[in-house]
Amino acid sequence: MDNTSTPFARFDLAHLWHQGDAVSHAVALVLLAMSIVSWTLILSKLWRSLKQHREETAVVNFWRAPGIAEGIDTLARHAPGGAYHELACQAAAAHRHFLHHGRSSLGGDLGLDEFLVRAMRRQIARSTAQIESGLTVLASIGSTAPFVGLFGTVWGIYHALSGIAQSGMATLDKVAGPVGEALIMTAAGLFVAIPAVLAYNALTRNNRLRLAALDGFAHDLHAQLATGARIAPMPIEPAATARDGAIAEGAA
Repeated sequence: MDNTSTPFARFDLAHLWHQGDAVSHAVALVLLAMSIVSWTLILSKLWRSLKQHREETAVVNFWRAPGIAEGIDTLARHAPGGAYHELACQAAAAHRHFLHHGRSSLGGDLGLDEFLVRAMRRQIARSTAQIESGLTVLASIGSTAPFVGLFGTVWGIYHALSGIAQSGMATLDKVAGPVGEALIMTAAGLFVAIPAVLAYNALTRNNRLRLAALDGFAHDLHAQLATGARIAPMPIEPAATARDGAIAEGAA
């Protein structure tokens, strides 16, 4: 028996495209565009996360520098244009501006501490917007792609049933091929949505950790510029540790 004569022999994407109409073609192109945009954002964010490790190493070298200017030069060499580099440059520029012009301007009433805080908050807001760019697109693709695929499936089944009604034949070989090919749209929607959702969740967690680290760097940098020294971590007192241990044993 020649398999080329059966309707299942041409159960492929080429036949799906050939038998589809303008609506099914538009749905397929929309899903393809969603997939391209999604994977472009995922790969670009992955590349930025790889650069993030270099920024973290540069931050360690920043605090080993003898001064703020030398530390900024270290960031410029190892992580130019990064969030830490831009924040350090903005904070140093605000510090210089206040020392030279702060007392003779409206900002002089704020004091150096408040002036630095406002300047660094603006830069952190800009860095946050840059770090989180594209997440809304990923979330939108992840939430709408299954429904776009489902619409393509419904339209494909309707189109197939209309053809069957016109021919007057509803045998299995007439139904299985068109309906099965229409269901491919649902699979295509899930294929687009699942990577977008997984990438969105992973990037959201990574961005939260990255922004927390950036906020900690800003806190230390503010202390350095305002007082001339970083805030040293407070050691745990032995008495307090013993007291906490006794409380825990009593509770047990």
